[in-house]
Order: sequence, then structure tokens, then C-alpha cells
Amino acid sequence: MNFRTTSRGFISGCITAALILLAESAQAQQFAQFFTPNTLRIDYTFSGNAERQDIYVDELCQLPGWYGKRKHLAELPVEGNGNITVRHHATQQVVYRNSFSTLFQEWLTYDEAKTEKKSFENVFLVPMPKDTVDITVSLMNNRREVIASTTHTVAPTDILIHKKGYSNVTPYDILQQPADTARCIHIAYVAEGYQESEMPTFLDDCRTAMEALFAHEPFRSLRDRFEIVAVKSPSVDSGTSEPRKGIWRQTALQSHFDTFYSDRYLTTLHLKQLHDWLAGTPYEHIIVLVNTSEYGGGGILNSYNLSMAHHPKFRPVVVHEFGHSFAGLADEYAYEQEQLQMYPTDIEPWEPNITTLVDFASKWQDMVTPGVGIPTPAETVKTDAYNKRYARAIGAFEGAGYCLKGVYRPTLDCRMRTNENPEFCPVCQRAIERLVRFYTD
Repeated sequence: MNFRTTSRGFISGCITAALILLAESAQAQQFAQFFTPNTLRIDYTFSGNAERQDIYVDELCQLPGWYGKRKHLAELPVEGNGNITVRHHATQQVVYRNSFSTLFQEWLTYDEAKTEKKSFENVFLVPMPKDTVDITVSLMNNRREVIASTTHTVAPTDILIHKKGYSNVTPYDILQQPADTARCIHIAYVAEGYQESEMPTFLDDCRTAMEALFAHEPFRSLRDRFEIVAVKSPSVDSGTSEPRKGIWRQTALQSHFDTFYSDRYLTTLHLKQLHDWLAGTPYEHIIVLVNTSEYGGGGILNSYNLSMAHHPKFRPVVVHEFGHSFAGLADEYAYEQEQLQMYPTDIEPWEPNITTLVDFASKWQDMVTPGVGIPTPAETVKTDAYNKRYARAIGAFEGAGYCLKGVYRPTLDCRMRTNENPEFCPVCQRAIERLVRFYTD
């Protein structure tokens, strides 16, 4: 009897393994059918104002190597505020999709966009097609409605596709190698505001940032699924620009504080320049380290994470911003005075760690601690008894996504809420782990 039971288990295990191998083989064949192992980089200009938005193709480039997904090619694990879709021209079959967010879409929520027009650079990477494809880029508003879209045709034989990264590649160091280079997530740290003589400091900062990330679950448990490189892009000047102080420095990415006139919002608007520095290096996700002790940073889904490197809160900030840029996690804090209406309360936001309760079942309703209730008492209740009762509870706590009312977070505190909390909450951890496994299982 024991032998027969064991035999059935063995056979079942063999069948399961065979099915997994068959599925992986089919996905590998699909990638090889439509793509070469190179990258098509597409530079766009997004322009307009709050009333009208336009999308223009700027330049096409081919880069050596492809470091994005090779399976689930047409699936979006995170919705984002926009998406890029690649269709085989002859059959119109969707052969690749990815999602993103942009500074342009964020700018549209500010008052300036009501009276002014601006343009923003954006760069997206897709695998290099073997045959002619149609590529559609769509932008969504905070109601998850398409507000702008464009479709253009790309022929891989086009002589104006600019090959970059085949020579004069920016020097880089490999900081960590994965267990399986065919199943890993590629992260590149990029130097901003480091002079050539300061590259040893940059490498030390990269290692600090890397260890800070892998001190957090689920990154800690899944560490062997990541490849980490440090791209040594030199700057003429040391530091970054501070417009509020009248300081402008000549740096590799022309980053600066005061983005959208917010003094601690540190970004770069020069995405083409960023990707030029990266051409020829193994990268998909980008973490820019800025050589400054001033507090600031920013993270944009599937675009980049940018953080100051020499402030005492460097470690929690660089991890927090990677939560944005890699996993699409929302900020879980709320402002008393700056009421950014980024999340209409009658629409469920796409970010996995906030909810308006419109479709709570699609979020973390299954993880709610028994007896906590939905929603829990308002955030403004801060008694010791309240904090003790809910310290480790998962529920729906009001105050998130910059809004004091109508938007809820999973726990009292989390890495996506404060710099003081040492971990991502269980809901954020689950979202990150699902994403890592989506790309690497």
C-alpha cells in the first residue's frame, strides 16, 4: 500500500514537472518566434496640458541584449497609469505588453497644467521584433480611462533605427549575480553627481542601497533572483542642482530638486540621457543614486527610482522609492494641507496597497485580521489603546494616497508610509513577491 501510494505521488510529480517544462518551452518558443534577444528602445515625447495630451515618437534605438520578461509576454501584472502594447503587424496578435507611470501624468494633476503646456521625455524598452509590428502607447487618467493613445508601425529593417551600446559602453561593476541568469530581475544603479574621482564612493553607496533592499522581505528571501550592476556615469560637477537656492550643476543626468516646485522632490527629466548612459549594460529596472546630503527622491513605475545617497534616511528612502518604481506601490501617507485628489473615491485605484473600498475584494480583503472590521477607526484616533490594538492588524485604515478621507491602507504603518517603519507590511510584501515570481518562476 505504501509502495502504491508513493508510486502515485511520484507519477503525479513527474506529470506536474513535465507540464511545467512544456509550458516554459511554449513560452520560450513564443518569444523566439516573434523576437530576437535584443532590445528596441523607443523614445517618446508626451506633451499637452490638463485638457489635451499628445504622444509623439522621437527616436528608435536597438540595444544589445534583452533583460526583460521572456514569458507572460502579453500579461500585465501591474496596471500602471499607461501601457505599451506590441502587435504583430500581419496578424494583429498581441505579442508583448508592459505598464508604466510617468512624471507627465503626475504633472497633469497640478494647477500649472490648467494654464500651461509642457513636454516630457519618456523611454520604453520592448524586445526587438523579428518582423514588422504595430506599437500602441496609451495614457490613463486617475479614473482609469484612456486619455491619449497613439499607434505607430516599426519595421526591424528600418535603417534609421539607431544602434547604441555596441561600443563606448559606460563602465559598470557587477555587484551581485543571480542563481539563474535566465530567470532574474536586472537592476542597474546609476551614478548621478559623482565625479570620476568619486566613483569609489558611488560603489560604496550602491552596496549600501543593495543591502538595505535585501534587508526587507520579500527581497531578502528572493535575493538570488536579482542581478545588480553599478553603472559609473561621471559628472562634471559633484552633487545635484538646487533651483530654490539658485544652484545649477553640470551632472550626468541634470537632476534637480524642486520638481513641480516641491522642495524635496528630486528627479531627472532627461530620460534619453539616462538610457544613453545605460546602453550596452544589462538593465531593466533603474535606481539612480544622487551624490547629495539633502533629503529627496522619487520613484516612477517601470521608469526609475532616484534617491539621495548621503542623507541619514538614505536606506529607507531608496527602498521606499523602489517600492514605487518596481512594484507600483502607492504612498500610504496623507497630507494635512496638500490635498492632491489623485484617487477619486468612487473608483478603485490600481495600486495593490491602497483601496477606496469600491472593490476591496480585489485587494487584500482575504488578509484582513479577524475582528478588525472594514473600515477600522479613522486615522485621527491615535490613543495608546488604539495603537496597541491595531499595531499588527491588517484592515482598512483611512488616510492614504495623499488623502485623509476616502482612501485606505492595509496597516497602521509600513515602509510605504514612513521612514521609521522597518518593513513592508504583509500586503505590500505579498504584492512584491507576486511580481518577483511573475518574472522569475
